Amino acid sequence: MELRGSTYFVKAPWKAELITYDDNAGDPSALYYLTISLDPQAGASLERLTIQQTRGADWNFPFAPERTRAFLGRPRREGTAVPVQATFSQRERLITVDFLEPVAPGSTVTVVLKPWTNPVTSDTYLFQVTAWPAGPQPVASPIGPATLRIYDRFPW
Repeated sequence: MELRGSTYFVKAPWKAELITYDDNAGDPSALYYLTISLDPQAGASLERLTIQQTRGADWNFPFAPERTRAFLGRPRREGTAVPVQATFSQRERLITVDFLEPVAPGSTVTVVLKPWTNPVTSDTYLFQVTAWPAGPQPVASPIGPATLRIYDRFPW
């Protein structure tokens, strides 16, 4: 929806699901799956996501933005690929994912993030997720936090 030259969501995404199937501290094979569902009445397509770490004991684990990918659907039920371009700022702990083909309202999209390794310290990590609509002068909509739990490799 455009209003005074800016683009807004009518019904913004409101939930971000973040999961990994490799949740051991220091695991080099980890992938993080961030899933967002757009309401059919969203009023705009999804053009960008920002994901910023806001909590967690380890602030030094880097991501490989060139290995970021996305698809329609949910983890383990992968659908059509969605082309993306990603950047990562270690200083800001910020991942930016641009959808080269904006995701249409009514779609569920999963972004696959690749850290070099999982954090080396077990903890609950929080990431603030923000959605940006496609269109001129987009106005960001905070989705909220996504939670990632990392466990000690040998808890006994």
